[in-house]
Amino acid sequence: MDLRILHTTTYRYQGSVDLAQHMVHLSPVDTPTQTVRSHTLTISPEPAARSQTTDAFGNLRTFFSLQAPHEVLTVTADSRVDTRAPAPLPDDPAWQMQTWEAVRDHFRYRARAPYDPASEFLFASPHVPRDDAFTAFARPAFENGLPMLSAVHALMERIHSGLTYETASTEVNTPALVALAQGKGVCQDFAHIMTGCLRSLGLPARYVSGYLLTQPPPGQPRLIGADASHAWVSVYVPLPPGTGAQAGDEPALGAWFDFDPTNNRCGWGSPGEDYVTLATGRDFADVSPMRGVIQGGARHTLDVAVTVAPPYELEALQNPPAGR
Repeated sequence: MDLRILHTTTYRYQGSVDLAQHMVHLSPVDTPTQTVRSHTLTISPEPAARSQTTDAFGNLRTFFSLQAPHEVLTVTADSRVDTRAPAPLPDDPAWQMQTWEAVRDHFRYRARAPYDPASEFLFASPHVPRDDAFTAFARPAFENGLPMLSAVHALMERIHSGLTYETASTEVNTPALVALAQGKGVCQDFAHIMTGCLRSLGLPARYVSGYLLTQPPPGQPRLIGADASHAWVSVYVPLPPGTGAQAGDEPALGAWFDFDPTNNRCGWGSPGEDYVTLATGRDFADVSPMRGVIQGGARHTLDVAVTVAPPYELEALQNPPAGR
């Protein structure tokens, strides 16, 4: 699927900002289910310094600084990505024999055990604490002896059916435990809750930020800027010892599987062909689209406009026929 994503962030300040430094995660990367065809990041006013690096999780991030007074800051990411349908969750016996308890035991500390990079996603993070409330919510989905992927799928369905998606019911900094207690939230909350549930059981899970192609209501046209960023969860499952090329004290082989509790969809590499992966981390704090520090500007307003559409459709919206 050929998709173009326009993501525009605009800050308007009350009073002039004299100096600013910002970090953005708005550059998609190549994955097994997507290929980046083009990407541009336009910043106004023009930064005094700008650089792009890869963070500890493999995401592309851009740092820039502004050293001249300004009252408006606009950052626009324009990306074009080819996506592919992910493989479904595998039903191969090698995967199905891996119970969730076996995965939990695999990641328990053992002296001289080979290092597994996925263990970095077991621990508490700024937006996802370890808490008994997560364990209590998750435990009904994790029956004894249930295959890992089946248990995670059951948890996804439990969140999807048990919590209410409600726009503006939380803020970007609302704790996941608060969203769980009130039984409602947005995609960021659902992803944090599912991540917290998995980690509370000793299972590695990471937060994924990205986009989802949505369709306007029947009879209504697509509107530029009417979409939003999206978030879901990626879960790591190691293959049982002795499977494939794994032997001796080599690190375990395994794979990451994506689960979207907001839409109750999942797949191997992404939840679907209509998803675009932007960045992965321990939680939202690692992949925030834009954050920074400023000097000046007592108050500000923030506007974010996101459009996800096939390129020809987006071009038609940007360039309507004359006379319309």
